Amino acid sequence: MTPAGTDEFLGVPREPRDGTARVPARELDRILAVADGLRRDRYPGEDPGRQPLHTVYVPADRVRTGLGQRWGEQALAALAEHGLPYPDELHERITRKLATEPIEDLRVDFEDGYGRREDATEDAHARSVAAFLAARPAPFTGVRIKSLEPDTRPRALRTLERLLDALGTIPPNFVITLPKVSSVEQVEALVWLCRHLEPAAGQLRFELQVEMPQAILGPDGVCPLPAMIHLSQGRCVGLHYGTYDYSAALGIAAAYQSMEHPAADHAKQVMQVAAAGTGVRVVDGSTNVLPIGDTAAVQAAWALHLRLVRRSLERGFYQGWDLHPAQLPTRYAAAYGFFRQGAPSAATRLRAWLAGRDSAAQRDSGARGTGYLDEPATARALSGFLRRAVQCGALDVGEFGVDRSMLEPL
Repeated sequence: MTPAGTDEFLGVPREPRDGTARVPARELDRILAVADGLRRDRYPGEDPGRQPLHTVYVPADRVRTGLGQRWGEQALAALAEHGLPYPDELHERITRKLATEPIEDLRVDFEDGYGRREDATEDAHARSVAAFLAARPAPFTGVRIKSLEPDTRPRALRTLERLLDALGTIPPNFVITLPKVSSVEQVEALVWLCRHLEPAAGQLRFELQVEMPQAILGPDGVCPLPAMIHLSQGRCVGLHYGTYDYSAALGIAAAYQSMEHPAADHAKQVMQVAAAGTGVRVVDGSTNVLPIGDTAAVQAAWALHLRLVRRSLERGFYQGWDLHPAQLPTRYAAAYGFFRQGAPSAATRLRAWLAGRDSAAQRDSGARGTGYLDEPATARALSGFLRRAVQCGALDVGEFGVDRSMLEPL
């Protein structure tokens, strides 16, 4: 039986009716200690570091020294030939970006874009890719290996072994991308594999490609993504949506497979919820409508890409895939336009919130001045928005009244 004067469920003293004693706060700490610890470990919060705007996928047999420069030159040539219409204020910023850092995140592909080769051929490519990546061809780099499904598992392991042996050390901002993840056990196997293959210095990290329906809903009716994240032991840094594999697996006709299909939106919203607060970033997929051909075809593809990238940004997906050099102009035009359009209001609202943080009267004054009564969570989002704008090159400190104090995580 529950002792008299104690709570039936928590086992702590109840407050007597006469109000002479109260439950000590330390009892609440004791009751919630385990939950507090799990929350701290599982939900450390958003990573304030730089997130690339895109990931460029290039088959392993096509990477050569100077790849980034060639992509930038081809992007600039497409601009010169076909004339992407965008505001003059963005012209210099975009062309400078294409000339200096056209690719932010480069993923060398040993999977679908590469196909199946003779073992000796893929072994040789793994070694040559290691030399290529050691030269830091982009600020963020990595490789996509084949999946851990039974038929491709041995080749995935062999390629990763040869590449890491040839690398020797793990380059900064290097990740392994695991495609077609279909079970929590595959993630646990990848963690085990990383521990056994990584050198003494550094830690291997990975991204999971969500392109199988089983990654969204398991056979038990439960979404396995949270377990995948929390069992990764801090190694999982991203969830990447695979537009076409996922759509095809659901039986969606090829003509309707798209980043904006309702099935895609559902999958990405599940990914977003699963990753919220974990520091794992959610990345949108790609469009396979390439800007090639005559000017009319290129501009039509550009219009689609601009709209899709902007749509992703508005929904909180700050990174996506690019598959062709001529997609780079619209990637940066859409992102820079998005951040520059939103920066004046974000800066004004954040400045008012910071000024009124400790005073109700000042909060009321700030609300009257901006038209917004912002909560602390919104202030964190405003600061994160401005920080992303500066990190990606859309905005310079000092523009629109943005100073460095506004970029610090709140």
